[in-house]
Amino acid sequence: TGGREGASKTADGKFEVKLDKPVEMGGKGDGVNPEQLFAVGYSACFLGALKYVAGQAKVAVPADASITARVAIGTIPTGFALQIELKINLPGVDPAVAQDLINKAHVVCPYSNATRGNVDVTLTLV
Repeated sequence: TGGREGASKTADGKFEVKLDKPVEMGGKGDGVNPEQLFAVGYSACFLGALKYVAGQAKVAVPADASITARVAIGTIPTGFALQIELKINLPGVDPAVAQDLINKAHVVCPYSNATRGNVDVTLTLV
């Protein structure tokens, strides 16, 4: 309810969040914004996809693997669009192997499939 200055919750009541526009958009910064929620979902989903493709390739994903997602909003001629960057950290995995896993995960990840052809997504191995 309330859009960017409201609240959201799941039907089962397990998750509830206060929403607010980012300070850069005139908000008070008292809550989270939809871009932050998208970043959390995308990074979790992408790491799951990485684990899936790594399992198929019999490559161990380190326990301290992590993804830092940056989701911003920008303008396009017809309105607004997301700008997404995922910084993927796979410590101890050979960089060539890690990049191959990232490329394969980008093919199977539901968030990647939802954004493909519509939103520019930058994937960076760190």
